[in-house]
Parts: sequence; structure tokens; C-alpha cells
Amino acid sequence: MIVTTTPSIEGKKILEYKGIAFGEVVTGVNFIKDFAAGLTNFFGGRSGSYEGELIEARDNALQELEKRVLILGGNAVVGVDIDYEVLGQGGNMLMVTATGTAVRIE
Repeated sequence: MIVTTTPSIEGKKILEYKGIAFGEVVTGVNFIKDFAAGLTNFFGGRSGSYEGELIEARDNALQELEKRVLILGGNAVVGVDIDYEVLGQGGNMLMVTATGTAVRIE
């Protein structure tokens, strides 16, 4: 399945627009990752534990988006946008939403 942020797909004709599709993932950051990120914050540098969490959440949101596009009868997604939000009382939950237009291409 082609998934793109652009409004069209070069070399492909959009035959039908199926509607807006979403893929959402809400994930928690556990104590160990939070502790490791705190050390990184104190000493400086990149937080591999948080980066890994972001990558996994984004990949899962895109997979959910693709599943929902198939349910709508599409075979590609255009205009994809990915948003990140921090949720929860202590800011320990991450929500990633992937949104796009499900289309049927030739």
C-alpha cells in the first residue's frame, strides 16, 4: 500500500476517494524508560528509550491507518499527517494519530 503525505501519487490515477481514515495509538512510558530519560535529561544527550517509544508508536499508528483504509475499500493513502500528544496526569502517556485520505488508485 502506498502511504504518502502528498495529495497525489505520481504516475498513479486516483479513481475514487473513500474518505478520511485514522490510526490512533496510546501508549504508556514505563518507570524504567522514564528513569533512563531523566538521567539523559540530567547529563545531556539523546534519549534512546523515548526515541524508541516514539518510533514504535508512530509505526503502530501507520499500521492502524492502513488497516482502516482497507476496511474503507481503499488501496492507498494520500495527505497523511502524524500528530503527537502527551496525555495523562503525569504526562506519562503518548498518543500518536495518523490521519489521511483513503483512495482507490489504478
